[in-house]
This record gives sequence, structure tokens and C-alpha cells, in this order.
Amino acid sequence: MPNLTHKITLIPTKEQKEYFAKAAGTSRKVWNWALDEWNKQFAQGKKPNAMALKKQFNAIKYELFPWLKEIHRDAHAAPFEHLGIAWTTYFRELKRGTFRPKPGKEFNPDKGKPNFKNKGRCTDSFYVANDKFSINDRTVRLPKTGKVKMTEALRFTGKILGATVSRQADKWHIAVQVEVSNETYSLKRVKNNTNGVDLGITSAVTLSNDQTFQSPRPLKSALRRLKIRSRKLSHKFETAKVLAGFDPKKPLPKGTRLDKSNNHNKLARRIARTHVRITNIRSDFTHKLTSILCRENQTLVIEDLDVKTMQKNHRLALSISDIGFNRIRSQLEYKTKRYNTELIIADRYYPSSKTCSTCGYKVSELPLSVRNWQCPSCNTNHDRDINAAINLKRLVTKTTLPLASLSGNGSTDSEMVSVSVGKVTPVIYEYGFQSDSGQEQNLDQIHI
Repeated sequence: MPNLTHKITLIPTKEQKEYFAKAAGTSRKVWNWALDEWNKQFAQGKKPNAMALKKQFNAIKYELFPWLKEIHRDAHAAPFEHLGIAWTTYFRELKRGTFRPKPGKEFNPDKGKPNFKNKGRCTDSFYVANDKFSINDRTVRLPKTGKVKMTEALRFTGKILGATVSRQADKWHIAVQVEVSNETYSLKRVKNNTNGVDLGITSAVTLSNDQTFQSPRPLKSALRRLKIRSRKLSHKFETAKVLAGFDPKKPLPKGTRLDKSNNHNKLARRIARTHVRITNIRSDFTHKLTSILCRENQTLVIEDLDVKTMQKNHRLALSISDIGFNRIRSQLEYKTKRYNTELIIADRYYPSSKTCSTCGYKVSELPLSVRNWQCPSCNTNHDRDINAAINLKRLVTKTTLPLASLSGNGSTDSEMVSVSVGKVTPVIYEYGFQSDSGQEQNLDQIHI
């Protein structure tokens, strides 16, 4: 049976917020203890096991950490299972060669391994088992805290599998995982189009039917406010260091805690809320966008972009992060399953932008600054993004068109391109061509 998760904002009391913070801190502390013990045993030549570590911890936990009695056991039991899953995932990806270094670079053995969680630099969260809480309309009863108000009722009906309580800025949320029926999981398409999807900076998404979607770029809009507030926070932090007798230009000794003023904490919460607002705007855009694409297409073709390498370009990193390329792809991967839409992932090195969508001629170089170019072979003027989207669509269209060789030497040999369907099965498609047209849509009118 498929699973769906509904994340709901909580309205806890002051006492409930304090307990949530303690439970999240407990979960983080136990994770770090388990990971440290795992690394020690592995260094000694043993084969660590998550469940064995859990038994070892249960035998000594109240002696080492007597304050654990105030926290429900799920908060310090779930981290062991999560750590076991993390290590299993690491070894599986290591076997697949995911962490293989690029040519000329050394292998980093720590890449992809589970990391320690630092306070303030990780998400505050803790797990609650399905038999330890209950939901009634807009109220959830959690262990140790009792009834907590929710801003909305649970959206899905079915067997509740568990929940995770987490914090964003100064707000707490509960993400409830529900096992739903196939009828609830499956969504109906309204159209059966086929489109190539080109991700870019000028337009966040360009389709092969000339339709474009502009990103709201929330980080760019809020960047000036963030800089001003962050500068003020830095000044307050330096003042606190001076009052404590430390040099404001040098880092604090490890383990040192400063007494921060109420204004300092208030400004820190304000900055955190700004970051959450940026995240919510970006998430709203990507959800509406991917819902449109999956709802109106039976086949989508996107490129396998190396976003991490692209972000090393300091001139593009901010724009790429602001649009959220990885977020768009990950949402397409799970929403296409709900809409029964086929998602094709084109090869990372497929020259979609440099290939003429009319005759198939490939130019040797096409800098990113060139947004429009003319084919030397057929003199067709191309918009860079639309041309790339059309070439992506040609990977799956049935009608074919003889193309010049991708090497640009003018031969008419047809080429074959390797793509993967849903990142599972490698498939070979021959280049094809099929024209299409479309109209722009207002994202504000789309419901996720």
C-alpha cells in the first residue's frame, strides 16, 4: 500500500514548546552517542549493529543520562533505527559507485557517511510511534504533553504509521505518515501531452510547446533585508563576547556559552522566520509547477543536471539555489507516480542546447551567455531554452527526422541517445521531432 505524509502546523502552549525542545535535544544526543559508539566499534574491527547498540544504550541510559526519564522513550529509541537505515543506505550507494571520485581526484572515504548533529545546525525533531498518539479533528494527543492544537485536520484517511514533530524557526509541525488506498494515492490527468522540460535561470522552466514558468526568486527579493539583519545580529554577538571578556575578533573556546540579550534572541528568531518564508514561497512555486506538469502530460523528459557542480560557479550559485533545480526534479519523481506519468531522464551529457532542433546540426561551443543563436547549416534562429526543450522531447516522440551528425560534420547519420526511465531501466530512443504549441498559465490558480 502506498504512503502519504501530511505536515501540519501545531499551536502548542509554552510548556509544550519546552518539552518539544527537550525531546528534540534528546533525539540529537542519542543519535550522536550511537554514531560515536558505532565508529569506535568499527575501528576495533567489529561489525556494529543498530539494535545491539540500542540494547547497550538501554542498559546504561538512566545511569548516564537520568534526565531521560522526563522524555518519552520514542525520542531516544528511534535514532538507533534511523542510524541503521543511514548506514545501510551508505553501503548500498557505495557499492553502486555513487561516491566514486571524478578523474584525477582522490577518493574521500567520509563522503556520504552519517554525520554528527550539531545544535543549531540541524533540524530539531523527534519521532512518535503510531500507537503513542491519536488525532481527533484539529487536535493531536501526544505523550507527555497531552492535547495539542493543530491548524488543520489530517488530510488523508487510512492507517497511521507514525509521526515526526519538527521545528522551523519558532513554529512546531507534525508530519503524519498515513498508509492510503490506491484510489486515494492515484490522481487523474486532465491532458495527455508530451513535453521536454528545460530547467534554466532566465526562465525557471521552459517547455517544448514554448510555455515558460518564471520563478518568484524569494531569496533574491529578501537578500537585502537578510544582510541588514544578519549584520545587526553579528554586532550583538560581538558585544556579548566583549561583555563576557573575550576578544570579539577571535572564535569562542569550544563549549563556551554566552549570555545573550532578549533583543539578540528576538532578532535571531526574526531572521529564522525570514528564511522559513523564503523556503515556503519556493516550495509553493515548485509544488504548483510540478503539479501542472504531471497533471497535463503523459510523458515528461528532463535532463540529468549536475547541480552540485553548477553551483561551484559563484555567478550562478545563488540563482540556481533560489530556483531549486533539485527540488523540482525530486517532486517530479514522486508526483509522476501519482499521476501515472512517465518521467524520462536524459543523459547528463546530451547536447540539447547546442543541437539544432530543425536539422540536427551541432555547434562546437555555445557559452551560457548566448541566449539566442542561428544554425550555420539551415539558418534557423533558436531560443536557447526552447531549442533544448524541443530536443529533449524528440527523445520520446514517435515521428523521426533525419539529423546531421552531432559532431557537426554535415553527415546525415542518425544518432542514438541513452536515457533512463524513472532512473531505473536504461532505454535507447532515436531522435524524433514533433511540433507543439501551448499557452501560459497562472500559477496562482493552481492547487497542489
